Amino acid sequence: MTLRRVLILGGYGNFGKRIAENLSGTAGIVLLIAGRNADRAEALCRQLAARGSPATLEPAVLDINRASFVDDLRAFAPDLVIHTGGPFQGQDYRVPQACIAIGSHYIDLADDRRFVCDIDSLDDQARARDVLVVAGASSVPGLSSAVIDHFTDQFSALERIDFAIAPGNQAERGEATVHGILSYTGHPFPVFDDGEWRNQYGWMAPRKQDFGPTIGRRWLANINIPDLELFPERYRPVKTVHFQAGLELPVLHLGMVMMAWLAKVGLVRDWSAYTRPIVRASEWFIRRGTDTGGMQINLSGRNHSGQTRHINWLLCAENGEGPYIPTISTIILARKLIAGSLTTRGATPCLGLYSLAEFDQEIRSLAIHHRTEVTDG
Repeated sequence: MTLRRVLILGGYGNFGKRIAENLSGTAGIVLLIAGRNADRAEALCRQLAARGSPATLEPAVLDINRASFVDDLRAFAPDLVIHTGGPFQGQDYRVPQACIAIGSHYIDLADDRRFVCDIDSLDDQARARDVLVVAGASSVPGLSSAVIDHFTDQFSALERIDFAIAPGNQAERGEATVHGILSYTGHPFPVFDDGEWRNQYGWMAPRKQDFGPTIGRRWLANINIPDLELFPERYRPVKTVHFQAGLELPVLHLGMVMMAWLAKVGLVRDWSAYTRPIVRASEWFIRRGTDTGGMQINLSGRNHSGQTRHINWLLCAENGEGPYIPTISTIILARKLIAGSLTTRGATPCLGLYSLAEFDQEIRSLAIHHRTEVTDG
């Protein structure tokens, strides 16, 4: 199949517009900016066209909740659908199933544990239609697994994965992302700790961690992501997989910790019901803090000489470019499908589909950089 028509669901949203901006520089494709708001889709098309985009740009009105969604999608005849329309918590598989039905490839930026981890339930259907269906082509598990894959051959046994994300306060925040986090704030989820599955609570167990001289020390707390379930299997015999994230401003971060406690003791059932007012309240603080964020991955185990080895991989995003990071996995896969160099088929979480070198190639024009420290003994 020659891949020419790329449709971005939520194409004018927080992440969708960044993907559209990037892919609009690809000559020979038709880029459809899709969503429920025709005016916003048309406005982004005009904006990208004014920049001299070599891609053909078209607005598309689509609502994934309409009963006629499959037929509506088929009418646009996409070869690839990129789904950015979160929150993915609670979503079913109507979008990837619709893509399979019409013979289109599918990529999403999902961060919901069940949505990503269970996507392989569509594997037989996707293979039968010779399409690729990828969930979680984002910071996690897309980038996180690419980084870990890069370093696994330095270990005879990888024993512990401890990683974290610390966005800058001034970075754009999408309502869907906030909704997803709030949905499990104060609620339990299983993590693989010292060889056993134990429950942790969302946005609890606060601690500070150093993200280097540019970012400094940031508060972190427990976050539920697909990696917590995928990595114990992928990186056997790893004994512990630990992930946290945080807010730059202590008043906001510790406020979330208090909200988690209120949910844990049963005083609040579900904070996601209050997503909109919480996002609005957070905007009161938008001028405080910085536009600099980072990601850190710490790997521990044994090297090939039997010594203890620790690898610290630290990424820093400046100039407000942190929100590009969740889009880069999707952009890389889309480019590979367009070029015909990605021939994998079936339905899978975003694992092993691109390399850290490909990530580096994609960020070369952005204020995003990373470094690695290796310590033995």
